[in-house]
Amino acid sequence: MDVITRRSFLSHASALGLGTALSTLTDIPLVLQRALAEGNIGITGADGRTKKLIFIFLRGANDGLNAVVPFGDPAYGPPNRQDILIQKDPAQPFDARGKALFPVSGQTTPTFDYTAGLPLGNGFAALHPALKFLAPVYNAGDLALIHRVGYPKQSRSHFDSQNYWETGSPNSNLVKDGVLYRAMIESGLAHSSPLTGVSIGSSLPLILRGSKAAMTNLSDPTRYNLLAVPNTSQGNLKADAALGAANKAQFTGKRDRDLLELQYGNLASTLDIFAQLDFSEAGNTFVDDEATDGDMPYSLFPTTNAKNGGFARANNAQKYVVPNSAYGFFQNLKAASLVLNKTSALVAGTSIDGWDTHSNQGAATGSHANLLRRVGWAVYALRKYFTKYADKCRWDDLVIVTLSEFGRTTIENSDNGTDHAEANVMFVAGGGVKGLETDALGTVKRSGVFNCGGSSDPIAWQTGQTGSMFQSTGRYLKRNTDYRSVLGKLIRDHLGATQTQLDRIIPGYTDPKESLKARGVQTRDGTEVIGEPDIV
Repeated sequence: MDVITRRSFLSHASALGLGTALSTLTDIPLVLQRALAEGNIGITGADGRTKKLIFIFLRGANDGLNAVVPFGDPAYGPPNRQDILIQKDPAQPFDARGKALFPVSGQTTPTFDYTAGLPLGNGFAALHPALKFLAPVYNAGDLALIHRVGYPKQSRSHFDSQNYWETGSPNSNLVKDGVLYRAMIESGLAHSSPLTGVSIGSSLPLILRGSKAAMTNLSDPTRYNLLAVPNTSQGNLKADAALGAANKAQFTGKRDRDLLELQYGNLASTLDIFAQLDFSEAGNTFVDDEATDGDMPYSLFPTTNAKNGGFARANNAQKYVVPNSAYGFFQNLKAASLVLNKTSALVAGTSIDGWDTHSNQGAATGSHANLLRRVGWAVYALRKYFTKYADKCRWDDLVIVTLSEFGRTTIENSDNGTDHAEANVMFVAGGGVKGLETDALGTVKRSGVFNCGGSSDPIAWQTGQTGSMFQSTGRYLKRNTDYRSVLGKLIRDHLGATQTQLDRIIPGYTDPKESLKARGVQTRDGTEVIGEPDIV
Protein backbone atom coordinates (compact mmCIF):
# COMPACT_ATOMS: atom_id res chain seq x y z
CA MET A 1 0.00 0.00 0.00
CA ASP A 2 1.13 3.54 -0.66
CA VAL A 3 1.14 5.30 2.70
CA ILE A 4 -0.22 8.82 2.18
CA THR A 5 -3.32 9.75 4.21
CA ARG A 6 -6.04 7.86 6.01
CA ARG A 7 -8.69 9.40 3.78
CA SER A 8 -7.04 8.25 0.54
CA PHE A 9 -6.33 4.82 2.03
CA LEU A 10 -9.93 4.22 3.08
CA SER A 11 -11.39 5.54 -0.18
CA HIS A 12 -9.03 3.45 -2.34
CA ALA A 13 -9.61 0.35 -0.22
CA SER A 14 -13.35 0.75 -0.68
CA ALA A 15 -13.11 1.40 -4.41
CA LEU A 16 -10.69 -1.40 -5.26
CA GLY A 17 -11.92 -4.07 -2.91
CA LEU A 18 -9.34 -4.88 -0.25
CA GLY A 19 -10.40 -8.51 -0.09
CA THR A 20 -9.92 -9.06 -3.82
CA ALA A 21 -6.42 -7.55 -3.82
CA LEU A 22 -5.17 -9.56 -0.86
CA SER A 23 -7.42 -12.60 -0.62
CA THR A 24 -4.57 -15.09 -0.86
CA LEU A 25 -3.31 -14.00 2.55
CA THR A 26 -5.67 -16.50 4.17
CA ASP A 27 -4.83 -19.49 1.99
CA ILE A 28 -2.70 -20.91 4.82
CA PRO A 29 -3.39 -20.43 8.56
CA LEU A 30 -1.22 -17.54 9.74
CA VAL A 31 0.38 -19.48 12.57
CA LEU A 32 1.73 -22.02 10.06
CA GLN A 33 3.08 -19.69 7.38
CA ARG A 34 6.50 -19.05 8.90
CA ALA A 35 6.79 -22.65 10.06
CA LEU A 36 6.11 -23.92 6.54
CA ALA A 37 8.55 -21.54 4.88
CA GLU A 38 11.90 -22.85 3.71
CA GLY A 39 15.26 -21.22 4.23
CA ASN A 40 16.42 -18.46 6.53
CA ILE A 41 15.02 -15.26 5.00
CA GLY A 42 14.10 -13.08 7.96
CA ILE A 43 15.26 -15.61 10.54
CA THR A 44 17.27 -14.17 13.42
CA GLY A 45 20.48 -16.14 13.91
CA ALA A 46 22.02 -17.43 17.11
CA ASP A 47 23.91 -14.14 17.32
CA GLY A 48 20.59 -12.26 17.45
CA ARG A 49 21.11 -10.70 14.01
CA THR A 50 19.05 -10.74 10.81
CA LYS A 51 20.32 -10.23 7.26
CA LYS A 52 18.85 -7.22 5.45
CA LEU A 53 19.16 -5.39 2.12
CA ILE A 54 18.93 -1.84 0.76
CA PHE A 55 18.37 -1.28 -2.97
CA ILE A 56 18.92 1.99 -4.84
CA PHE A 57 17.55 2.14 -8.39
CA LEU A 58 19.45 4.53 -10.70
CA ARG A 59 16.55 5.26 -13.05
CA GLY A 60 17.39 6.48 -16.53
CA ALA A 61 20.48 4.31 -17.15
CA ASN A 62 23.85 5.12 -15.62
CA ASP A 63 26.89 5.46 -17.89
CA GLY A 64 28.93 2.59 -16.47
CA LEU A 65 31.94 3.35 -18.68
CA ASN A 66 32.38 6.72 -16.99
CA ALA A 67 31.55 5.40 -13.51
CA VAL A 68 34.08 2.55 -13.44
CA VAL A 69 36.45 3.63 -16.18
CA PRO A 70 38.40 1.04 -18.24
CA PHE A 71 41.63 3.04 -18.50
CA GLY A 72 43.47 -0.10 -19.57
CA ASP A 73 41.50 -0.18 -22.84
CA PRO A 74 42.91 2.25 -25.44
CA ALA A 75 39.42 2.39 -27.00
CA TYR A 76 38.31 4.44 -24.00
CA GLY A 77 39.10 7.98 -25.07
CA PRO A 78 39.40 9.84 -28.39
CA PRO A 79 37.90 9.49 -30.89
CA ASN A 80 35.18 7.50 -29.11
CA ARG A 81 34.94 9.77 -26.09
CA GLN A 82 36.23 13.29 -26.41
CA ASP A 83 34.15 15.80 -24.43
CA ILE A 84 33.00 13.38 -21.71
CA LEU A 85 36.38 11.70 -21.26
CA ILE A 86 37.64 11.11 -17.70
CA GLN A 87 41.30 12.02 -17.70
CA LYS A 88 44.25 10.05 -16.37
CA ASP A 89 46.62 11.63 -13.87
CA PRO A 90 50.23 10.94 -14.96
CA ALA A 91 51.30 11.24 -11.32
CA GLN A 92 48.92 8.39 -10.38
CA PRO A 93 49.54 5.55 -12.85
CA PHE A 94 46.32 3.62 -13.37
CA ASP A 95 48.24 0.35 -13.74
CA ALA A 96 49.63 0.48 -10.19
CA ARG A 97 48.58 -2.37 -7.89
CA GLY A 98 47.13 -1.81 -4.44
CA LYS A 99 44.32 0.17 -2.87
CA ALA A 100 42.13 2.77 -4.57
CA LEU A 101 43.29 6.38 -4.57
CA PHE A 102 41.40 8.56 -2.08
CA PRO A 103 42.34 12.22 -2.59
CA VAL A 104 41.86 14.23 0.61
CA SER A 105 40.82 17.81 -0.02
CA GLY A 106 41.22 19.37 3.43
CA GLN A 107 39.40 22.29 5.01
CA THR A 108 40.13 24.99 2.45
CA THR A 109 40.17 22.94 -0.76
CA PRO A 110 37.03 22.13 -2.79
CA THR A 111 35.75 18.66 -1.91
CA PHE A 112 35.99 17.47 -5.51
CA ASP A 113 39.05 19.41 -6.64
CA TYR A 114 40.74 16.23 -7.91
CA THR A 115 39.29 15.75 -11.39
CA ALA A 116 41.16 12.71 -12.75
CA GLY A 117 40.11 9.09 -12.52
CA LEU A 118 40.86 7.35 -9.23
CA PRO A 119 42.92 4.19 -9.92
CA LEU A 120 41.38 1.12 -8.30
CA GLY A 121 44.62 -0.82 -7.95
CA ASN A 122 43.78 -3.69 -10.31
CA GLY A 123 46.04 -2.36 -13.07
CA PHE A 124 43.16 -1.49 -15.41
CA ALA A 125 40.18 0.38 -13.92
CA ALA A 126 39.50 3.69 -12.19
CA LEU A 127 36.61 5.38 -10.41
CA HIS A 128 35.00 8.57 -11.66
CA PRO A 129 36.37 11.36 -9.39
CA ALA A 130 32.82 12.18 -8.22
CA LEU A 131 32.76 8.71 -6.64
CA LYS A 132 35.75 9.48 -4.40
CA PHE A 133 33.86 8.54 -1.23
CA LEU A 134 33.52 5.00 -2.52
CA ALA A 135 37.30 4.69 -2.18
CA PRO A 136 37.34 4.29 1.65
CA VAL A 137 34.57 1.67 1.41
CA TYR A 138 36.44 -0.12 -1.37
CA ASN A 139 39.73 -0.01 0.52
CA ALA A 140 38.06 -1.52 3.60
CA GLY A 141 37.12 -4.52 1.45
CA ASP A 142 33.39 -3.76 1.69
CA LEU A 143 32.61 -2.90 -1.95
CA ALA A 144 32.31 -4.95 -5.12
CA LEU A 145 32.20 -3.15 -8.48
CA ILE A 146 30.61 -5.49 -11.00
CA HIS A 147 31.07 -4.38 -14.62
CA ARG A 148 29.57 -5.72 -17.85
CA VAL A 149 26.18 -6.57 -16.34
CA GLY A 150 23.05 -6.98 -18.49
CA TYR A 151 20.63 -9.60 -19.78
CA PRO A 152 19.91 -11.46 -23.07
CA LYS A 153 18.37 -9.55 -25.98
CA GLN A 154 18.66 -6.26 -24.13
CA SER A 155 15.76 -3.85 -24.52
CA ARG A 156 16.70 -0.21 -24.89
CA SER A 157 13.30 0.96 -23.68
CA HIS A 158 13.48 2.52 -20.21
CA PHE A 159 10.00 1.27 -19.33
CA ASP A 160 10.50 -2.32 -20.49
CA SER A 161 14.03 -2.70 -19.16
CA GLN A 162 13.20 -1.31 -15.73
CA ASN A 163 10.29 -3.76 -15.58
CA TYR A 164 12.60 -6.66 -16.48
CA TRP A 165 15.13 -5.72 -13.80
CA GLU A 166 12.40 -5.38 -11.20
CA THR A 167 10.56 -8.60 -12.04
CA GLY A 168 13.73 -10.66 -12.57
CA SER A 169 12.26 -11.91 -15.84
CA PRO A 170 13.82 -10.23 -18.90
CA ASN A 171 11.97 -10.07 -22.21
CA SER A 172 8.75 -11.16 -20.56
CA ASN A 173 5.73 -9.04 -19.67
CA LEU A 174 3.86 -12.01 -18.22
CA VAL A 175 5.52 -11.73 -14.80
CA LYS A 176 3.72 -8.99 -12.91
CA ASP A 177 5.26 -9.10 -9.45
CA GLY A 178 8.66 -7.98 -8.23
CA VAL A 179 11.71 -10.11 -7.53
CA LEU A 180 12.21 -8.77 -3.98
CA TYR A 181 8.47 -9.03 -3.38
CA ARG A 182 8.69 -12.73 -4.21
CA ALA A 183 11.62 -13.06 -1.81
CA MET A 184 9.49 -11.53 0.96
CA ILE A 185 6.64 -13.93 0.16
CA GLU A 186 9.07 -16.87 0.33
CA SER A 187 10.14 -15.74 3.81
CA GLY A 188 6.70 -16.72 5.15
CA LEU A 189 6.62 -13.43 7.06
CA ALA A 190 4.84 -11.18 4.55
CA HIS A 191 1.45 -12.51 5.63
CA SER A 192 1.91 -11.98 9.35
CA SER A 193 4.56 -9.31 9.96
CA PRO A 194 3.48 -5.68 9.55
CA LEU A 195 6.76 -4.81 7.82
CA THR A 196 8.92 -6.90 5.49
CA GLY A 197 9.61 -4.84 2.36
CA VAL A 198 9.46 -1.02 2.44
CA SER A 199 10.13 1.56 -0.25
CA ILE A 200 10.57 5.29 0.18
CA GLY A 201 9.36 7.26 -2.83
CA SER A 202 6.41 8.58 -4.75
CA SER A 203 4.89 5.12 -5.27
CA LEU A 204 5.56 1.46 -4.54
CA PRO A 205 8.08 0.22 -7.16
CA LEU A 206 7.46 -2.94 -9.13
CA ILE A 207 10.35 -4.71 -7.41
CA LEU A 208 8.22 -4.82 -4.21
CA ARG A 209 4.80 -5.11 -5.83
CA GLY A 210 2.58 -8.18 -5.99
CA SER A 211 -0.86 -9.61 -5.34
CA LYS A 212 -0.40 -11.94 -2.36
CA ALA A 213 0.54 -9.45 0.35
CA ALA A 214 0.89 -5.71 0.84
CA MET A 215 4.34 -4.19 0.99
CA THR A 216 4.65 -0.63 2.36
CA ASN A 217 5.54 2.58 0.58
CA LEU A 218 6.23 5.88 2.36
CA SER A 219 5.67 8.70 -0.07
CA ASP A 220 6.63 11.27 2.56
CA PRO A 221 8.38 9.84 5.63
CA THR A 222 7.34 12.84 7.74
CA ARG A 223 3.63 12.29 6.90
CA TYR A 224 3.35 8.56 7.40
CA ASN A 225 0.14 8.59 9.48
CA LEU A 226 -2.63 6.94 7.48
CA LEU A 227 -5.46 8.66 9.34
CA ALA A 228 -3.95 12.12 8.77
CA VAL A 229 -4.04 13.14 12.42
CA PRO A 230 -1.13 14.67 14.37
CA ASN A 231 1.43 12.28 15.84
CA THR A 232 0.49 13.22 19.41
CA SER A 233 -0.97 11.19 22.26
CA GLN A 234 -4.47 12.49 21.50
CA GLY A 235 -4.03 11.93 17.77
CA ASN A 236 -2.82 8.38 18.27
CA LEU A 237 -5.75 7.60 20.56
CA LYS A 238 -8.06 8.82 17.79
CA ALA A 239 -6.29 6.62 15.23
CA ASP A 240 -6.42 3.56 17.48
CA ALA A 241 -10.11 4.11 18.16
CA ALA A 242 -10.91 4.40 14.46
CA LEU A 243 -9.03 1.22 13.57
CA GLY A 244 -10.50 -0.62 16.53
CA ALA A 245 -14.02 0.34 15.55
CA ALA A 246 -13.42 -0.78 11.97
CA ASN A 247 -11.98 -4.09 13.10
CA LYS A 248 -15.08 -4.83 15.18
CA ALA A 249 -17.42 -4.45 12.22
CA GLN A 250 -19.73 -7.41 11.71
CA PHE A 251 -18.47 -8.92 8.46
CA THR A 252 -20.32 -11.85 6.95
CA GLY A 253 -19.00 -15.27 7.87
CA LYS A 254 -16.81 -15.79 4.81
CA ARG A 255 -13.11 -16.43 4.33
CA ASP A 256 -12.38 -12.71 3.86
CA ARG A 257 -13.15 -12.00 7.49
CA ASP A 258 -9.74 -13.33 8.57
CA LEU A 259 -8.16 -11.25 5.82
CA LEU A 260 -9.81 -8.04 7.03
CA GLU A 261 -8.86 -8.70 10.64
CA LEU A 262 -5.28 -9.36 9.57
CA GLN A 263 -5.15 -6.23 7.42
CA TYR A 264 -6.47 -3.95 10.14
CA GLY A 265 -4.21 -5.58 12.70
CA ASN A 266 -1.12 -5.07 10.53
CA LEU A 267 -2.20 -1.52 9.76
CA ALA A 268 -2.48 -0.70 13.45
CA SER A 269 0.89 -2.31 14.13
CA THR A 270 2.53 -0.39 11.29
CA LEU A 271 1.17 2.92 12.56
CA ASP A 272 2.49 2.15 16.02
CA ILE A 273 5.95 1.28 14.64
CA PHE A 274 6.22 4.43 12.52
CA ALA A 275 5.02 6.61 15.40
CA GLN A 276 8.19 5.65 17.27
CA LEU A 277 10.56 6.67 14.46
CA ASP A 278 11.77 10.23 14.11
CA PHE A 279 11.80 10.95 10.38
CA SER A 280 11.92 14.72 10.98
CA GLU A 281 14.68 17.12 10.06
CA ALA A 282 15.29 17.75 13.76
CA GLY A 283 15.91 14.03 14.14
CA ASN A 284 18.61 14.03 11.47
CA THR A 285 21.48 13.99 13.97
CA PHE A 286 23.65 11.28 12.43
CA VAL A 287 27.25 12.33 11.82
CA ASP A 288 30.49 10.68 10.77
CA ASP A 289 32.84 9.33 13.43
CA GLU A 290 35.95 10.92 11.95
CA ALA A 291 37.09 14.16 10.35
CA THR A 292 35.68 13.47 6.90
CA ASP A 293 38.01 14.30 4.04
CA GLY A 294 40.45 15.94 6.46
CA ASP A 295 37.87 18.54 7.47
CA MET A 296 35.40 17.71 10.28
CA PRO A 297 32.76 15.04 11.00
CA TYR A 298 30.07 15.58 8.37
CA SER A 299 26.35 14.78 8.58
CA LEU A 300 25.69 11.37 7.09
CA PHE A 301 22.38 12.36 5.50
CA PRO A 302 22.78 15.87 4.00
CA THR A 303 19.28 17.34 3.84
CA THR A 304 20.03 21.06 4.31
CA ASN A 305 22.91 23.34 3.38
CA ALA A 306 24.03 23.38 7.02
CA LYS A 307 24.31 19.56 6.99
CA ASN A 308 25.96 19.31 3.57
CA GLY A 309 29.64 18.56 4.05
CA GLY A 310 31.80 21.43 5.27
CA PHE A 311 29.52 24.19 4.00
CA ALA A 312 28.40 25.37 7.43
CA ARG A 313 31.96 25.80 8.72
CA ALA A 314 33.33 27.52 5.62
CA ASN A 315 30.12 29.01 4.15
CA ASN A 316 31.49 27.71 0.88
CA ALA A 317 29.39 25.74 -1.62
CA GLN A 318 32.55 24.07 -2.91
CA LYS A 319 32.60 22.12 0.36
CA TYR A 320 29.29 20.40 -0.36
CA VAL A 321 29.63 16.60 -0.44
CA VAL A 322 26.48 16.30 -2.57
CA PRO A 323 24.65 18.80 -4.79
CA ASN A 324 22.02 20.78 -2.90
CA SER A 325 19.45 19.28 -5.29
CA ALA A 326 20.02 15.89 -3.60
CA TYR A 327 18.31 16.64 -0.28
CA GLY A 328 15.08 14.81 -1.16
CA PHE A 329 17.00 11.65 -1.99
CA PHE A 330 18.96 11.77 1.28
CA GLN A 331 15.77 12.31 3.26
CA ASN A 332 14.45 9.14 1.64
CA LEU A 333 17.71 7.29 2.24
CA LYS A 334 17.66 8.29 5.90
CA ALA A 335 14.10 7.00 6.20
CA ALA A 336 15.02 3.69 4.56
CA SER A 337 17.95 3.35 6.96
CA LEU A 338 15.80 4.07 10.02
CA VAL A 339 13.21 1.52 8.92
CA LEU A 340 15.82 -1.23 8.52
CA ASN A 341 17.69 -0.31 11.67
CA LYS A 342 14.72 0.18 14.00
CA THR A 343 12.11 -2.32 12.76
CA SER A 344 11.76 -5.93 11.64
CA ALA A 345 11.73 -4.91 7.94
CA LEU A 346 14.11 -6.98 5.80
CA VAL A 347 14.32 -4.93 2.60
CA ALA A 348 14.13 -1.18 2.04
CA GLY A 349 14.89 0.94 -0.97
CA THR A 350 14.59 4.15 -2.89
CA SER A 351 15.70 5.59 -6.22
CA ILE A 352 17.68 8.36 -7.89
CA ASP A 353 16.15 9.69 -11.09
CA GLY A 354 17.72 11.64 -13.94
CA TRP A 355 20.36 9.29 -15.40
CA ASP A 356 19.21 9.61 -19.04
CA THR A 357 22.22 11.70 -20.10
CA HIS A 358 21.59 12.18 -23.85
CA SER A 359 23.05 15.70 -23.86
CA ASN A 360 25.59 17.72 -21.90
CA GLN A 361 26.54 14.75 -19.75
CA GLY A 362 29.76 16.32 -18.59
CA ALA A 363 33.01 14.65 -17.64
CA ALA A 364 34.63 15.15 -14.22
CA THR A 365 31.94 17.76 -13.54
CA GLY A 366 28.45 18.21 -14.88
CA SER A 367 25.12 16.42 -14.66
CA HIS A 368 26.48 12.86 -14.57
CA ALA A 369 29.10 13.76 -11.98
CA ASN A 370 26.41 15.35 -9.78
CA LEU A 371 24.41 12.11 -9.85
CA LEU A 372 27.48 10.00 -9.05
CA ARG A 373 28.24 12.21 -6.05
CA ARG A 374 24.92 11.08 -4.58
CA VAL A 375 25.88 7.41 -5.01
CA GLY A 376 29.38 7.80 -3.59
CA TRP A 377 28.29 9.62 -0.44
CA ALA A 378 25.22 7.39 0.01
CA VAL A 379 27.29 4.22 0.23
CA TYR A 380 29.90 5.89 2.45
CA ALA A 381 27.19 7.26 4.76
CA LEU A 382 25.32 3.96 5.01
CA ARG A 383 28.50 2.19 6.05
CA LYS A 384 29.06 4.72 8.82
CA TYR A 385 25.41 4.78 9.94
CA PHE A 386 25.07 1.00 10.22
CA THR A 387 28.41 0.85 12.04
CA LYS A 388 28.06 3.76 14.46
CA TYR A 389 24.29 3.73 15.02
CA ALA A 390 23.52 0.02 14.61
CA ASP A 391 20.47 -1.30 16.43
CA LYS A 392 18.51 -4.08 14.66
CA CYS A 393 20.88 -4.07 11.69
CA ARG A 394 24.67 -3.86 11.74
CA TRP A 395 26.90 -3.16 8.77
CA ASP A 396 27.94 -6.82 8.72
CA ASP A 397 24.26 -7.79 8.35
CA LEU A 398 23.55 -5.44 5.45
CA VAL A 399 24.01 -5.48 1.70
CA ILE A 400 23.48 -2.41 -0.50
CA VAL A 401 22.87 -3.02 -4.20
CA THR A 402 22.32 -0.58 -7.05
CA LEU A 403 20.27 -1.31 -10.15
CA SER A 404 20.06 0.55 -13.46
CA GLU A 405 18.20 -0.62 -16.54
CA PHE A 406 21.07 -0.50 -19.09
CA GLY A 407 24.33 1.23 -19.88
CA ARG A 408 25.23 3.99 -22.31
CA THR A 409 26.87 4.01 -25.72
CA THR A 410 30.61 3.52 -26.02
CA ILE A 411 30.81 6.46 -28.43
CA GLU A 412 29.52 9.83 -27.25
CA ASN A 413 26.88 11.49 -29.41
CA SER A 414 26.86 14.87 -31.13
CA ASP A 415 25.15 16.49 -28.12
CA ASN A 416 28.06 15.68 -25.78
CA GLY A 417 26.09 12.89 -24.20
CA THR A 418 25.48 9.16 -24.53
CA ASP A 419 22.53 7.11 -25.75
CA HIS A 420 20.87 3.86 -24.69
CA ALA A 421 23.12 0.80 -24.90
CA GLU A 422 23.59 -2.48 -23.04
CA ALA A 423 25.98 -3.64 -20.29
CA ASN A 424 26.45 -1.54 -17.17
CA VAL A 425 27.91 -1.47 -13.64
CA MET A 426 26.35 -2.67 -10.38
CA PHE A 427 27.65 -1.51 -6.99
CA VAL A 428 27.34 -4.02 -4.11
CA ALA A 429 28.49 -3.00 -0.63
CA GLY A 430 28.27 -4.40 2.89
CA GLY A 431 30.27 -5.76 5.78
CA GLY A 432 30.03 -9.28 4.39
CA VAL A 433 30.84 -8.40 0.79
CA LYS A 434 33.95 -9.99 -0.70
CA GLY A 435 35.79 -6.95 -1.97
CA LEU A 436 39.42 -5.89 -1.97
CA GLU A 437 41.76 -8.04 0.10
CA THR A 438 45.42 -7.22 0.66
CA ASP A 439 48.14 -8.84 2.74
CA ALA A 440 50.23 -7.19 5.43
CA LEU A 441 52.58 -5.75 2.77
CA GLY A 442 49.73 -4.27 0.75
CA THR A 443 49.90 -6.86 -2.00
CA VAL A 444 46.51 -7.42 -3.60
CA LYS A 445 45.24 -10.94 -2.89
CA ARG A 446 41.78 -10.24 -4.25
CA SER A 447 40.41 -7.30 -6.21
CA GLY A 448 37.06 -5.68 -5.53
CA VAL A 449 36.70 -4.97 -9.26
CA PHE A 450 34.84 -7.64 -11.20
CA ASN A 451 34.89 -7.93 -15.00
CA CYS A 452 36.94 -4.81 -15.67
CA GLY A 453 40.43 -5.92 -16.56
CA GLY A 454 41.52 -7.82 -13.50
CA SER A 455 43.74 -10.85 -13.98
CA SER A 456 41.11 -12.97 -12.24
CA ASP A 457 38.26 -12.05 -14.60
CA PRO A 458 36.70 -15.33 -15.78
CA ILE A 459 35.97 -13.75 -19.16
CA ALA A 460 38.72 -11.28 -20.00
CA TRP A 461 38.06 -7.69 -21.05
CA GLN A 462 39.21 -7.51 -24.67
CA THR A 463 40.72 -4.18 -25.68
CA GLY A 464 40.73 -2.08 -28.82
CA GLN A 465 38.23 -1.01 -31.45
CA THR A 466 36.88 -4.52 -31.85
CA GLY A 467 37.08 -5.39 -28.16
CA SER A 468 34.56 -5.67 -25.34
CA MET A 469 33.32 -2.09 -25.67
CA PHE A 470 32.02 -2.81 -29.19
CA GLN A 471 31.16 -6.51 -29.18
CA SER A 472 27.42 -6.18 -28.61
CA THR A 473 25.86 -5.52 -32.04
CA GLY A 474 29.21 -3.99 -33.03
CA ARG A 475 28.45 -0.82 -31.04
CA TYR A 476 28.01 -1.43 -27.31
CA LEU A 477 29.78 -2.86 -24.26
CA LYS A 478 29.09 -6.60 -24.21
CA ARG A 479 27.85 -8.22 -21.02
CA ASN A 480 29.53 -11.16 -19.35
CA THR A 481 27.29 -11.22 -16.24
CA ASP A 482 23.52 -11.42 -15.96
CA TYR A 483 21.96 -9.10 -13.37
CA ARG A 484 19.80 -12.00 -12.17
CA SER A 485 22.98 -13.84 -11.14
CA VAL A 486 23.95 -10.89 -8.91
CA LEU A 487 20.49 -10.63 -7.34
CA GLY A 488 20.21 -14.41 -7.02
CA LYS A 489 23.55 -14.64 -5.22
CA LEU A 490 22.41 -11.97 -2.74
CA ILE A 491 18.94 -13.44 -2.19
CA ARG A 492 20.30 -16.93 -1.52
CA ASP A 493 23.70 -16.42 0.12
CA HIS A 494 22.97 -13.18 1.97
CA LEU A 495 19.22 -13.07 2.74
CA GLY A 496 19.11 -16.84 3.22
CA ALA A 497 16.83 -18.35 0.56
CA THR A 498 17.27 -21.99 -0.35
CA GLN A 499 18.12 -22.87 -3.94
CA THR A 500 14.58 -24.24 -4.35
CA GLN A 501 13.17 -20.92 -3.18
CA LEU A 502 15.49 -19.03 -5.51
CA ASP A 503 14.24 -21.10 -8.43
CA ARG A 504 10.76 -19.73 -7.65
CA ILE A 505 11.92 -16.18 -6.92
CA ILE A 506 13.87 -15.89 -10.21
CA PRO A 507 12.22 -18.02 -12.90
CA GLY A 508 14.62 -20.30 -14.77
CA TYR A 509 17.50 -19.77 -12.37
CA THR A 510 18.90 -23.29 -12.76
CA ASP A 511 17.93 -23.65 -16.42
CA PRO A 512 21.22 -24.45 -18.24
CA LYS A 513 20.04 -22.33 -21.16
CA GLU A 514 20.12 -19.27 -18.88
CA SER A 515 23.57 -19.96 -17.29
CA LEU A 516 22.70 -17.91 -14.23
CA LYS A 517 24.30 -20.08 -11.56
CA ALA A 518 27.42 -21.28 -13.38
CA ARG A 519 29.45 -20.18 -16.35
CA GLY A 520 27.97 -20.99 -19.73
CA VAL A 521 26.34 -19.64 -22.87
CA GLN A 522 22.95 -17.95 -22.72
CA THR A 523 21.20 -19.54 -25.66
CA ARG A 524 18.79 -16.70 -26.34
CA ASP A 525 21.56 -14.67 -27.95
CA GLY A 526 24.65 -16.90 -27.72
CA THR A 527 26.53 -14.77 -25.16
CA GLU A 528 28.92 -16.39 -22.68
CA VAL A 529 28.45 -15.31 -19.06
CA ILE A 530 30.28 -16.07 -15.82
CA GLY A 531 27.29 -17.21 -13.76
CA GLU A 532 27.28 -15.98 -10.15
CA PRO A 533 30.04 -13.55 -9.14
CA ASP A 534 31.72 -14.47 -5.86
CA ILE A 535 30.63 -11.37 -3.94
CA VAL A 536 29.21 -12.70 -0.64
